[in-house]
Amino acid sequence: MLVRHPAPQVSSGICYGRSDVAVASHEREKVRTSLRHSLPPNIPIYTSPLLRCLDLAQQLAEDLPASALHIDARLAEMDFGAWEMRPWQAIPRMEIDAWAADMVHYRPGSGENVLAMATRLQAFLHDLLREQHGVAILICHAGTIRLLSALQEGLSLEETALLAATSAHKIGYGATITVNF
Repeated sequence: MLVRHPAPQVSSGICYGRSDVAVASHEREKVRTSLRHSLPPNIPIYTSPLLRCLDLAQQLAEDLPASALHIDARLAEMDFGAWEMRPWQAIPRMEIDAWAADMVHYRPGSGENVLAMATRLQAFLHDLLREQHGVAILICHAGTIRLLSALQEGLSLEETALLAATSAHKIGYGATITVNF
C-alpha cells in the first residue's frame, strides 16, 4: 500500500521536492486517524526520511502493534536542485521548457532526473520483494508513487520514467494506493 504524506506547510506554487518541509500536526492526525483503523498489526512500514513522511510513519508504527519501521532514502521525492523552495513562476521559462523537452534525462535545477529516481526506486522495490512481505506500507511522495506505480508495467526504466513523468498528477495528500508486485 502506497500512502502519500499529509499536506506540507509550504505555500502553493513552491517547488519543494527533496526539501524537508514540515506538516501541521492536525494534517498528520487526519491521515493517521484514517489509516490506523484500516491497517492490520505486524505490517512493515517503509518511509521516506523526509519529515512530511517520517512523522506519520513513526505515529503509525506506534499505533500498529509490532510494526517494524524502515527508513529508506530511496523513497524520497525527486531532488530539484536549485529549483527547491523557489516559486515555480520564478524558474526561468527556458529551464522549464528544457525539462518538458526531455522529462527523462533533464536534471531540473541541476538536481536529479526522473531516470535516476526510477533507478533508485527499482533498486528499492527489488530489495523489498526479496523480503517477501505479504503486505507493506510505503509512506512517500507523489513522484515516488507515480514511479512505483509505473514500475508495475514491466517497461524499461526509460519507458517507466517517461510514463511516470507524463502521467497526470492526481494523488491527493494522505491518499492511499494499492499496488501488487
